[in-house]
Amino acid sequence: MMKMKVAVLGLGIMGSGMARQLLSAGFDVTVWNRSADKAAILGEAGAHIAASPAEAATDADIVIAMLANDDGSKMVWTGADGALAAMKAGAIAIESSTLTGDWVFGLAREAVARGIGFLEAPVTGSRDQAAQGTLRFLVGGDADAIEAARPAFDAMGGALVHLGPVGSAATVKLANNYLCGVQAASLAEAIALFEKHGLDVEQAMSILFDGAPASPMVKGVGRRMLDRDYAPHFLVPLMAKDLGYAAQALADVGITSAIAQAARQRFVEADSAGEGHRDIAAIVEPLRNA
Repeated sequence: MMKMKVAVLGLGIMGSGMARQLLSAGFDVTVWNRSADKAAILGEAGAHIAASPAEAATDADIVIAMLANDDGSKMVWTGADGALAAMKAGAIAIESSTLTGDWVFGLAREAVARGIGFLEAPVTGSRDQAAQGTLRFLVGGDADAIEAARPAFDAMGGALVHLGPVGSAATVKLANNYLCGVQAASLAEAIALFEKHGLDVEQAMSILFDGAPASPMVKGVGRRMLDRDYAPHFLVPLMAKDLGYAAQALADVGITSAIAQAARQRFVEADSAGEGHRDIAAIVEPLRNA
């Protein structure tokens, strides 16, 4: 039996981890990344390296994209040398980036018009889960396409939730990141408040960690804020982007979200202060220095 051919487009924190899991599971993996150095690392691990998204997608059974935003997704799928036009009929396009519903719908229409199966499959989890193959995929699309792609999903993740038709997963993923971003922003403000009042911050934070505010997000990001551990799990500008997308999604259904905009501003400020290459926990630093 021939190995399933999978192309991975975008080799950031998440895409690199996903590609490694596919390689470990025995898939025939081709990778593409805008900066060649990240692709070279995967090449050393056994992946084929493509010079363009189109080259990566040629003859692939499944093409998976993990990109920063709508613009990046549009470029990779439908731009010059884009993947979609190079894919064979019957192949499956999987978009795992966190994107707006409007673009996901548009991409799905283009894929279907070309005889290509389409799934949106953003994830919950971050760097560690991608590296360990324990991501949870939030999937919107056709059940038959999910089953055809399930071996790849199983290699990359620990769970898959089929939320419904295309668009369902984008909505849930934006809500998920909206809540995460609000928690991180308010947590940064709380830590800065404790520090500026001269409190024993570890003691004060233990109240939050052990009480009603506690969540995996609060505990994980809070610990990194206290330790000043800003090795990237989730980059600051990506959360700013997600909160902007969430605010727009809410506005599209008649809800004006001052909360999403206020939380987003904390990430924008941190990015402007030079923290853009760091983990979202670094949004506490401009507040510490205020």
